[in-house]
Amino acid sequence: MFVALEHLIRLEEGYRRVFQIDRRHYLLIVVENQPILLENSCPHQGASLHNATLDGRVLRCARHGMAFDLHRGVALDSNCPPLRLLPLAYDGDRVGLDL
Repeated sequence: MFVALEHLIRLEEGYRRVFQIDRRHYLLIVVENQPILLENSCPHQGASLHNATLDGRVLRCARHGMAFDLHRGVALDSNCPPLRLLPLAYDGDRVGLDL
């Protein structure tokens, strides 16, 4: 089942929005003109990532400063578990998630 999240025309560099689907929170962001969907939860201690800082493709959790490479999901400065990245699905002029 396709769940539409956003119109493609709105996905510009710097886009960031949280969505709730089936009691789970997801963060859709655009980095280097590429939309990326991930769970809105830091794997370190579960902090929300919607306020995380972004420097290029490095996302840094606002709570404890854990840094992650958004294209690979891996932590950069620790042995923290990786981010949970989800594949995006496309339907016409919308991007979303296949459940």
